[in-house]
Amino acid sequence: MSLESFDFNNFGSNVFNDAVMREKLPKSTYNELKRSIIEGLPLKPDIADIVAEAMKDWAVEKGVTHFTHWFQPMTNITAGKHDSFIVPTKDGRVMLEFSGKELIKGEPDASSFPNGGLRNTFEARGYTAWDCTSPAFIKDRTLYIPTAFCSYTGEALDTKTPLLRSMEVISEQAMRVLSLFGNTTSAKVIPTVGAEQEYFLIDRALYEKRLDLKICGRTLFGANPPKGQEMDDHYFGRIRIRVAKFMSELDEELWKLGVTSKTEHNEVAPAQHELAPIFDSVNIACDHNQLTMETMRVIAKKNSLACLLHEKPFNGINGSGKHNNWSLSTDDGINLFEPGKNPYENMQFLIFLCAVISGVDDYADLLRMSAANVGNDHRLGGNEAPPAIISIFLGEQLTDVLKSIANGDVPDLHASSILQMGVETLPKLQRDGSDRNRTSPFAFTGNKFEFRMVGSSASIACANWVLNTIVAESLSKMADRLEDAPDFDNEVKLIVKDTIKNHGKIIFNGNNYTKDWVDEAQKRGLPNLKDTVDAAGAYINPKNIEVLNKYKVLTPIECQSRYEITLENYSKIINIEANTMLEMINRQILPATIDYIGGIAESYYKLTKAGIDNNSMKQMLANLSDLTDKLSISANELEKLLFNARSLSSVEEATYYRDNVLVKMNEVRKIADSIEVITADSSWPMPSYTDLLHRV
Repeated sequence: MSLESFDFNNFGSNVFNDAVMREKLPKSTYNELKRSIIEGLPLKPDIADIVAEAMKDWAVEKGVTHFTHWFQPMTNITAGKHDSFIVPTKDGRVMLEFSGKELIKGEPDASSFPNGGLRNTFEARGYTAWDCTSPAFIKDRTLYIPTAFCSYTGEALDTKTPLLRSMEVISEQAMRVLSLFGNTTSAKVIPTVGAEQEYFLIDRALYEKRLDLKICGRTLFGANPPKGQEMDDHYFGRIRIRVAKFMSELDEELWKLGVTSKTEHNEVAPAQHELAPIFDSVNIACDHNQLTMETMRVIAKKNSLACLLHEKPFNGINGSGKHNNWSLSTDDGINLFEPGKNPYENMQFLIFLCAVISGVDDYADLLRMSAANVGNDHRLGGNEAPPAIISIFLGEQLTDVLKSIANGDVPDLHASSILQMGVETLPKLQRDGSDRNRTSPFAFTGNKFEFRMVGSSASIACANWVLNTIVAESLSKMADRLEDAPDFDNEVKLIVKDTIKNHGKIIFNGNNYTKDWVDEAQKRGLPNLKDTVDAAGAYINPKNIEVLNKYKVLTPIECQSRYEITLENYSKIINIEANTMLEMINRQILPATIDYIGGIAESYYKLTKAGIDNNSMKQMLANLSDLTDKLSISANELEKLLFNARSLSSVEEATYYRDNVLVKMNEVRKIADSIEVITADSSWPMPSYTDLLHRV
């Protein structure tokens, strides 16, 4: 598919969007549904029946036979139970029906998804509830209805529910502040997100020969290739033909689903790429990102490729993240993080900026937790990703503005200068107010904040309900102060002053990759939660439970359940990886290496018998034999460690896997990779890094 052949009238053609609703629904029904969407009101049963009938007729016209309540359990992927529209009639035939009750409510099994103890195995009932703020869509001859997922007792079992709750919270608190600044036109504030998605594409046939990639999503073995990313020749480079075809087909499918796929390019690592959409409300952006990941895998397979979404599929090669570009906008189009030409005089902007600074500082552990998973532990802290320490980049100009106000001074606002490039025929470019800082985990980038920590395989929901909640809490405190202030303008300046005094330590405009920053962050008292086991504790930090419960984003029991799920998933994933590693060693690497040693030994024996003493063969035999013994011994030790982990509690088990099993896995890998580099390519039982990274 080329852009010339795609009919852009088909954009969103598989979405029950506003245009379709306006066409298919009676005007009164359309107005009632829009009112529910905009004002967050429940839909009347008779209205739901009319919507369901129109939705079914529209879908059937497009060849759809089934519907599903599409939900997002705490697995970072989506789920759904598929039902057909058919209903039997008395004469042995069938008719097509879809009621308002079926649209609004579904009933999947709640005990078979991660629930952190909220459900017993024998207590299976759970509910899905239609989220009318995210439009239904068609995929694979099925009508997908976005829904929230809860237990029989009402607790959230998904990522969407706390996200929806947090959107209401931040809108309410932001509107309090806006009304104090005289805004009488805006009705609500909407958090928006654009999620940049990084991924790897490798040849499908090679992927099928790697058990570790198929089971774990990352390579558990693999010596460094002769060429990695050190030549800087892949980033923004020419897109290869197979990859370009994949990207073109991906765009077409995403556009039909209403996903505004906008930017695509090669990333830094070989075989690594990125896709970025246009901003949307955080709820729809989250749904679209899940759709994007699912569609990537499908389109890759159709093109004899495999799409890898793991955060670190290749050791020693850049990992993949998901840059979460978060902002706040009113329903009438005002971006609340737009500084304007003179940010010093834009007090409304400065209040919202300070709300982010104080919220991120107060709840840095919670924000760090929102990006924690096993795969991301391999990525965060590497030189291609931000460290595990939360800090905020504002740029020198904004930082100077805040400090000057705090000190009672008038800032020296250097207007953005014109870039002189020394070639008269080139256009003169306006320099931005600040540079970009690619090392910062949380950077202000003009009119939004870029949270760079989120992992490529993760849902963006958690990061965004955390951001919404912690900023809402800051806005609430500021609104309280401003509502009671005898001098409004002076109180705004006092808030800025207090923010710099109490939370300025979170602002860092330098290089986050250096050891000096780690030391400096420690002096500032910033938390350094290096891995998922440490970060998970944020869920049960009393301060965090209090703020999440205050705004009804998560109840205390929901916080506890997510803590248990995070630790349980951590242990399970490392257990799977370790067992996959053992299978590859015992069934692939050791047999292949022993065969290879046997071949060398046979050749060496023949030479010796002929009176020739070959020292290089002798040394190779000694090295391979020694490494094979070490690999076998280390594998046995790894197996014993897995056995010993069985009787531990969740936090003890996760800590044990981190401190013992993972350490031993790295040791085992090092030995195996040493064997690979002295084994003939034809004898090694799996594709090498060179094959995987440079064969598309």
